[in-house]
Amino acid sequence: MRLLFVFLLGSGPGTWQGSLAEVQKVLLDETLNENLLHMEYAVRGAVPDRADELQRLINANPTGHGLPFNKIIPCNIGNPQALGQKPLSFNRQVISMLTNTDLLSAAETSSDGTLGGTFQADAVRRARKYLDRSKTGVGAYTNSQGFDIVREEVATFIQKRDGHPSDPANIFITDGASAAVRLLYTAVMRPGHKDGVLVPIPQYPLYSALTTLFDGHLAGYYLDESKGWMVTIKELRRALDEARGTGSLVRALVIINPGNPTGQTLEVAIMQDIIEFCIEEKLVLMADEVYQENIIGAGKAFNSFKKVAMDMGAAARALELVSFHSVSKGFLGECGIRGGYFELHNIHEGVKRELYKLASVTLCSNTVGQFSTGLMVNPPSPGDESYQLYSQQRADILGSLRRRAEKLEKVLNSLEGVTCNPSEGAMYLFPQIHLPRAAVAAAAKAKLAPDAFYCMALLEATGIVTVPGSGFKQVDNTFHFRTTFLPPEDAIDEVVNRLTTFHSSFMKQYAHTDL
Repeated sequence: MRLLFVFLLGSGPGTWQGSLAEVQKVLLDETLNENLLHMEYAVRGAVPDRADELQRLINANPTGHGLPFNKIIPCNIGNPQALGQKPLSFNRQVISMLTNTDLLSAAETSSDGTLGGTFQADAVRRARKYLDRSKTGVGAYTNSQGFDIVREEVATFIQKRDGHPSDPANIFITDGASAAVRLLYTAVMRPGHKDGVLVPIPQYPLYSALTTLFDGHLAGYYLDESKGWMVTIKELRRALDEARGTGSLVRALVIINPGNPTGQTLEVAIMQDIIEFCIEEKLVLMADEVYQENIIGAGKAFNSFKKVAMDMGAAARALELVSFHSVSKGFLGECGIRGGYFELHNIHEGVKRELYKLASVTLCSNTVGQFSTGLMVNPPSPGDESYQLYSQQRADILGSLRRRAEKLEKVLNSLEGVTCNPSEGAMYLFPQIHLPRAAVAAAAKAKLAPDAFYCMALLEATGIVTVPGSGFKQVDNTFHFRTTFLPPEDAIDEVVNRLTTFHSSFMKQYAHTDL
């Protein structure tokens, strides 16, 4: 009351504003959750932040911005539609009728049942099926695990893919795989217990970020770059023993297959070894399988951990497994819609109840994302009106990705001091760059990691946005960067030319002062 009295006695029109400005804010960055302050997420770090600044500069003055390029090329994140990939026609037709049911009614009552060819007949049928089964459409909350029909479609997809049963009751539909991983971390990581998770290095920064946020211990195991970024049981055991030696209670193992940022695809034999390792060491296996449709390596094939475990029979009966998938990747690239799922395999019923309670806190995942997940796992079948176009669009996207990956890998391996493993899957390359010592020294002077220094210089000179390898973690004294091969084929040559010119200039700039 006394404070209010002082405000009221003040004089002049600026008194209230001036007095309030002097009051200490309740929320300051230094008073937030310490784990949040320590958390880092390199995919959205300093380099893309600077790219946003440059884009605003270009937008503000398209012809007089003074930069040596006229557009930013975002190769830092797996966001296909941002780089021109078109959404699949069937999926978007269904979604459009679900979000505007007047279109569905108009199509159904039109003379040909397709509104004069605006929609394919099977898209009309699918939209009607979803609306009839969901009852409430896209505008109402759903069960916290997701629409029954979508979970049934996911279970059918998994059964067809793996040749083993899947129960819709064990499936949760989520706002993308990242939300699913966060939900699992929230449940698994106990504050103050130093719970640990074995995570591949290099790793997708989501895992290190969540480990920090939830007060856990990141037990990194190194992928073998000399063997195409393969995981070895020897290295898993080294990382596990080291973590346990620090007092960490390691509870889970994360496998990203196909790999991000490294692009490797696991063979069945090593997957069997990993499963046996998890059983022996009593670890929950968290299988990040969001790139399962992005297999581009010659002779490579995707096998899910669930399939491998089920094929092993009694030997893998004790495996506890959580598998993740997403509409953001594959050939769909529906990153902004935010849809995905996770499946529980051999997980205790009590744990499932608690996960359901946790999912209930946000009521449900977004409904457009849920239906998009259904469309991902249940595409048009042979004989359906959309089948031919859908199959052609899928083949075109995946074929183009393969060609772009091969072209970019070839160019990277031709650059001075650069070595790059081929991508067998996903949508990234992770080249190692052998930087001159003068460049390393200049990076230290700029208070940047050497690969961050390189990526920032690349951005400033070319407009190409990449992610420093230090953001994914890496073997000490090695330097990498991650780049997608998502720019369309008619633009990939521009990326190649800009990168080649920059790299030659950069190496020459620092070579003359090298020691």
